[in-house]
Amino acid sequence: MKALSIRQPWAWLIANGYKPYENRSWNTKFRGEFLIHASQQFDRAGYDWVRQAFPDLPLPKPQDFPRGGIVGKGVLADVVTASSSPWFFGPLGFCIPRAEPLPFHPCRGKLGFFEAAP
Repeated sequence: MKALSIRQPWAWLIANGYKPYENRSWNTKFRGEFLIHASQQFDRAGYDWVRQAFPDLPLPKPQDFPRGGIVGKGVLADVVTASSSPWFFGPLGFCIPRAEPLPFHPCRGKLGFFEAAP
């Protein structure tokens, strides 16, 4: 199954249904179900922004985010160039209307979509 590496806290936000867009600078023709891989890197500035913009969101502490493995699965429905969603920053947004968390499964990530076992 295809997987996409995403930094935390973004991977958690997508897998748990809070963030329906993954912002990217590159396009893809891929559509369909994929695994959400949490990379080893953590976006502290992004975490701080989420805490400020969405103070009621039950965000874990930075040290509690799993990293370096599969954390969920989602469906890539479309790639858009604009959206009124507060989660869209562009230039491209991978539209992920359905996602769900999965038990953590360690695995190495790669750039772009890659083949991974669930």
